[in-house]
Amino acid sequence: MKEHIEKFLRYLEIQKDASRHTLRAYGKDLEEFSAFVKKRPEDIEMIDVRGFVAQQIKNGLSKTTAGRRLASVRSFLRFLYREGYIKSNPARLVTTPKTSKLLPKFLSVDDMFSLIEKPEGIGLMPVRDRAILELFYSSGLRVSELAGLNIEDINTREGLVKVMGKGKKERLLPIGSKALDAIRSYLVERILLKKKSSALFLNRSGTRLTDRGVRRIVVKYAKLIGINGSIGPHTLRHTFASHLLQSGADLRVIQELLGHASLSTTQKYTHLDITHLMDIYDKAHPLSDEHRKDE
Repeated sequence: MKEHIEKFLRYLEIQKDASRHTLRAYGKDLEEFSAFVKKRPEDIEMIDVRGFVAQQIKNGLSKTTAGRRLASVRSFLRFLYREGYIKSNPARLVTTPKTSKLLPKFLSVDDMFSLIEKPEGIGLMPVRDRAILELFYSSGLRVSELAGLNIEDINTREGLVKVMGKGKKERLLPIGSKALDAIRSYLVERILLKKKSSALFLNRSGTRLTDRGVRRIVVKYAKLIGINGSIGPHTLRHTFASHLLQSGADLRVIQELLGHASLSTTQKYTHLDITHLMDIYDKAHPLSDEHRKDE
């Protein structure tokens, strides 16, 4: 099984141009599967795949994680079938565990402004952190997109940022005036650092800031303004999209800005916006339940 997994990962890397993160995730999922079934690929049956998914949930994994591991196994076995290593894909008809559809979390406008304004002081670190938070809110980037930015990707004259999204797809995004000011201030500090790295955002060592480093920055300032729950860069992406929608932006425009391949991915913000509007209705409309409680 190990040899087949290695062939599959090479296929993903060379043919599909998969990222290191993706390859690592697939590798871990398939190692778990291999340890569970203890069979040669040609001997694996549908019941083995179902048993693997059930065991994952029994071990305390969420249905979302179990579903992702099933997707890895399904892709792996489909590859083996296509290459002629097995006669059929035993995972093809195994259903994904049903999960409750959670609406994405987002910050209020006041909380978002408080978060952006929290990095205080002068010098590279606070100026960098302010630029990162401003850019997240201004352009709705994924954490990997932001961490992967190079200096030449920022056009301060035109107010644009060139982003390399999923599937190596490029898109040009506008940068708001506040974010542009923050980036210009950071670039001054960045130049004074005299580092040859092409990376836009640097860590204390002068090398590219990683995805994990960016997450730490977001969590750090969220805690400083009193938000201790589950918050990260993706929360800021949701906040960007939700605030645009609440302000009347077209859903297809938001889709383009976020770099979603399918409009259905973006449509979850419609439900989020309806929730927001219902909250406003309950608090403001004279016939709402909230007002009747006061009678």
